[in-house]
Amino acid sequence: MSLVEKRSVTIRGHRTSYSLEKPFYDDLVAIAAGRGIALAALVAEVDAQRRRDANLSSALRLFVLEQAKSGAFSRT
Repeated sequence: MSLVEKRSVTIRGHRTSYSLEKPFYDDLVAIAAGRGIALAALVAEVDAQRRRDANLSSALRLFVLEQAKSGAFSRT
């Protein structure tokens, strides 16, 4: 079993993928649930805000880290 899992998502009608370790993915799911939005919507939000020279997977990891450091969500 790989430590990193590849997942697919559709953002603004475009199919793309990202790769995350399970703890990052689990936290991303928790953040989306806490906000009451679909995971795909949260991924699209992060994608829209990321620097164009950063890849989506890295942007998602940094987003989760930022949220955790700010206390914006609690891990269960």
